[in-house]
Amino acid sequence: MRQIFYFLLSFIFISCAAAKYKPQKINGVSFVASRGVVDSTHVEPLVNINANAAAVMPFGFIRDVNRPEILHNTDRQWFGETRSGAGQYIEALHKEGIKVMVKPQLWISHGEFTGFLKASSEADWQLLETSYTDFIIEYAELAEEFNVEVFCIGTELQEFIKNRPEYWHQLIKEIRTVYTGNLTYAANWDEFWSTPFWSELDYVGIDAYFPVSDMQTPTIEDCIKGWGKHKDDLKGFSEKLNRPILFTEFGYRSVDFTAKEPWRYDRSMTSVNHEAQKNATQALFDAVWNEDWFAGGYLWKWFVQHDEVGGMDDNQFTPQNKPVEDIIRAHYKE
Repeated sequence: MRQIFYFLLSFIFISCAAAKYKPQKINGVSFVASRGVVDSTHVEPLVNINANAAAVMPFGFIRDVNRPEILHNTDRQWFGETRSGAGQYIEALHKEGIKVMVKPQLWISHGEFTGFLKASSEADWQLLETSYTDFIIEYAELAEEFNVEVFCIGTELQEFIKNRPEYWHQLIKEIRTVYTGNLTYAANWDEFWSTPFWSELDYVGIDAYFPVSDMQTPTIEDCIKGWGKHKDDLKGFSEKLNRPILFTEFGYRSVDFTAKEPWRYDRSMTSVNHEAQKNATQALFDAVWNEDWFAGGYLWKWFVQHDEVGGMDDNQFTPQNKPVEDIIRAHYKE
């Protein structure tokens, strides 16, 4: 009997060792900064949709692209955009069991696209690099202080990275001296191929606004078909780098043609189409979420005052108080 017992015990250990470990998917939202503090009543709606993660997004501002100095953590910013506000958000989220990614972002005056940010002289490059380092290290230190699970080193900064790659390699080394968690970068969906430092990070981060359907009201089937080539490319890229893919942003507006150019948010798009948002979101979940190379993602975007946003007349990205919220709740529960 003793021999049989030891045989069975050995079999159990071997079986457990042979089983492939699958980490829990990041079922996240992008938690938008607000003017005031947050508490459990603001986090409860995340729990209600079965989210287990949230991106906290403090901001830095560039007033003049001709003098690219980053202003951050000032008394003129909203509370949630500052260091103390981000820290308070992290504490409130962690208290409810929500894991956090700190994702510092830039806002350039007049809403200019951050992907085009570059300096026109060596002196301006030095100014940009020095102020960006100050900005990003401040929030890397905050992330370490609050035991944050993921830190994002930048968002959609293609020209900055293309023109100054050595700066970014050095920046990552400096971040590693103050933050011990997982690192990613939020590359735009058409930018990530050329990002030169993925091997130095833990996740390949992508703002996943991939075009997947030209239909006015895209069907789930058409969107899944549209994901086909993207999926193959993402899988191959993940395997080549031996890094999981993380969607640092994903989502669709409740508007006509939402899956054709998902990044668009201009005011000329005035229709309201909740079926389009539902179908595109369901298709992303069906096509991508259960893939071994995929780590999860953060839905764009979720506002603190849940009862005051979204709704049936809203055609923006937020899923709050819209039919798509049920799609997200059901999928995140899985």
